[in-house]
Amino acid sequence: MSLSHIVIIGAGQAGASAILELRAHGYEGKLTLVGDEPHLPYERPPLSKEVILTPDSARVEILSAEKLAALKVTLITGNGAERLDPEARLVELENGDTLGYDKLLLATGGAPRRLPMLDSLAQQVYTLRNLEDARKLITVFTAEKSIVLVGGGVIGLELASSASARGCRVTVLEQEPMVMKRCAPAALGEYLVGRHRAQGIDVRLSTGIHSAELQGEEVHLLLEDGQTLVADAVVYGIGIVPNVRLAITAGLEVDGAILVDEHCRSSHPDIYAAGDVAARRNGADRPRRIESWENANHQAAIFARHVLGQEPPPARAPWFWTDQLGINIQFVGDMAAAQWHLRGDMASGTDSAFTLIGVSNGTLVAGITVNQPREMRNLRKMVDKRVCFQPEQHLDVTRDLRKLA
Repeated sequence: MSLSHIVIIGAGQAGASAILELRAHGYEGKLTLVGDEPHLPYERPPLSKEVILTPDSARVEILSAEKLAALKVTLITGNGAERLDPEARLVELENGDTLGYDKLLLATGGAPRRLPMLDSLAQQVYTLRNLEDARKLITVFTAEKSIVLVGGGVIGLELASSASARGCRVTVLEQEPMVMKRCAPAALGEYLVGRHRAQGIDVRLSTGIHSAELQGEEVHLLLEDGQTLVADAVVYGIGIVPNVRLAITAGLEVDGAILVDEHCRSSHPDIYAAGDVAARRNGADRPRRIESWENANHQAAIFARHVLGQEPPPARAPWFWTDQLGINIQFVGDMAAAQWHLRGDMASGTDSAFTLIGVSNGTLVAGITVNQPREMRNLRKMVDKRVCFQPEQHLDVTRDLRKLA
């Protein structure tokens, strides 16, 4: 089949990256990008940090109007896809217009997982997923306001850091016994709890909400331990739900997310998916979905090269990062590693710089750097090579990891 028109639905990281990959690898046909937001493609990681802390200088744009024009991309904004017809290879937009395509990429991302108890209050309750959400929080996070963050994951802790930096009185509620339990070992979680508490942030673990009500302009939260919190605003972040409506109505195979093969191809040969909305089949294991900036870029590259009949990019271990309280933390590999080993000193206060090395069956399978971004480059190589863990070398801070990678 000749390839004359590719349509990408979703103007986020994966969609924008797919455009760059397609053009970089020789695709000269028609290219259309469809977004339901009114903005040019933008990145989401800065939303919880720079957009709130330095709104006048924060840069989130991925592709400018000039760049899109140079790449000969037809951009449709504020007019999302309403329906797909896979057999006719048609996309129907919200305004009724239709687009034909030869290949289609679904990069529709996800939406915040909802908490109906809090949503029912309607006022003083917020989530963060898009640029408008972040801009609202700029006006919410003002000095001396009492802010409750529900959820101690990456976004919750980043928002706690930003709110604290803007002078708010901040409380974090986490149902689990440790923060970031889903994506980090307990040792790092304990370190982060200590740093946040040292900053004056009230982190409460194993704490759930029994009920919530609005009294005037204040939110009153009755906790499961019987205590009551009064807040000027509540922001919750308890994960995302992939935006799979289009895929379901089109009859694609979905299991919480759009199921894709190693080429990011869905159950229909002309439709692909990438980013937060996609879960790769892994044989007998449950399909795996990875929420990260890098994964969106990597899957976009896989898609682009496959539709062009080219070799896929080399596989890399998952990598992501978070910035909290002025601390840069980077992660690579399998955060479910059997053992974690410390390289350096965790107890040196705000200037801590250390590495955690994850090992399973004697093999180095993961790494975490705290305020050591240069070491992450070496750790990524070691994880990708699955080197044999040698504690006398890998944990010796006098040894250069670059020479061991």
